[in-house]
Amino acid sequence: MRYREGGRLDTSGVSDRRGRGGMGGGRGIAVGGGGLGLVGLLIVVVLQLAGGGGGGTGAALGGLSGLGQGETTNNTALEQRCRTGADANDSVECAVVADIQSIQDYWATTLGSRYTATDTVFFSGSVQTSCGAASSGSGPFYCPADQLVYIDLSFFDQLRQDFGAQGGLFVDAYVIAHEYGHHVQNLLGTNAQVHQGVTGPDSGTVRLELQADCYAGTWANHAETVPDESGQPLIAEINQDDIDRALDAAARIGDDFIQQNLGNGRVDQNAFTHGSSEQRQKWFTTGYQSGDPNQCDTFGTDDLG
Repeated sequence: MRYREGGRLDTSGVSDRRGRGGMGGGRGIAVGGGGLGLVGLLIVVVLQLAGGGGGGTGAALGGLSGLGQGETTNNTALEQRCRTGADANDSVECAVVADIQSIQDYWATTLGSRYTATDTVFFSGSVQTSCGAASSGSGPFYCPADQLVYIDLSFFDQLRQDFGAQGGLFVDAYVIAHEYGHHVQNLLGTNAQVHQGVTGPDSGTVRLELQADCYAGTWANHAETVPDESGQPLIAEINQDDIDRALDAAARIGDDFIQQNLGNGRVDQNAFTHGSSEQRQKWFTTGYQSGDPNQCDTFGTDDLG
């Protein structure tokens, strides 16, 4: 994956709280952690308990809500480091800034007035959200109550070291695009189709996660042509190796892989919350090959793969 060297990066889509973490209460349910954290299968329960349990969509508080006591946002250092696509080619954090920019440009074009931009919160260690408190072990996640994406960037190292994924810039972008898929679902009201706490291979929870994978694929299909403010695409190249690495990552964050390799060694489909490895690969591929979000209707099919 390569970014256009002269492309201008916009850090306004990031709320940098690294080194300013705080733990505390909150309401609302975080969406799944993307199934990506080491304890991704538990994140919904953990945040529900921390926040007193709330509605699946929560109250849209808007702005940079969810700040805990002593937490602040300061993008000054990030702005200085991440100025151009050349910086994105050399730095993971700058690459993520570019990913967020491209993903949001794509959805703004695709959904028009139905899309509302939102921030990704960079944190380290722990963070306070309107869905409750979370730690880096939760993995990346989206909190519908404050409409923010949260990620500790050290997760990308964890994905390679603990999950054995090949990793790479496009895998990182897939992770971010998946979480923005949850933001799109929240804006479209898709969350309302999911009953809290229901798990299993055909559950609404699994369908929500597979649809987010598919949405990530649709962005990937268009990424090389999505124009930035200059009218040129910020992403210069996504090649087959990038797609293969994303599919490798998708396989390693399936419920069955996590249970068998990072859990007790036993696969329990009744506990599925994000879908099997094969399903996650299938729905990312569906989105990538079609480039059409309308092909991502995981709620309207009896065949999830």
